[in-house]
Amino acid sequence: MSFWIGEAESAKFWMSALVSIKNRGVKDILIASIDGLIGFEQAIESVFPQTEIQRCIVHQIRNSCKFVGWKDRKRFCADMKLIYTAPNEEAGLEALDKFESIWGGKYAYAVEGLAQ
Repeated sequence: MSFWIGEAESAKFWMSALVSIKNRGVKDILIASIDGLIGFEQAIESVFPQTEIQRCIVHQIRNSCKFVGWKDRKRFCADMKLIYTAPNEEAGLEALDKFESIWGGKYAYAVEGLAQ
């Protein structure tokens, strides 16, 4: 176990943490769930290039919702929940398509982040 203390959470900070982890014997990371910090994904890819990187669902939801008006937010979130609680990939993709058809015109930027 290790702890890293830095003045700021930056890509440079995380790069040094990842290099330290690798130097202590970790050969690969299977999945990294990240918050979207600029440069963090590139830091992971440079140290552990085989890692599958995905955005943390909580951060995806928060990021999408900040672009949605208050009067639509409850329904928007209910429709979005159908995507990330889908029982399998096929159902999730169907829910995403439906979500895009409902909300893509009004909140294109909010929907765009989920489709990536």
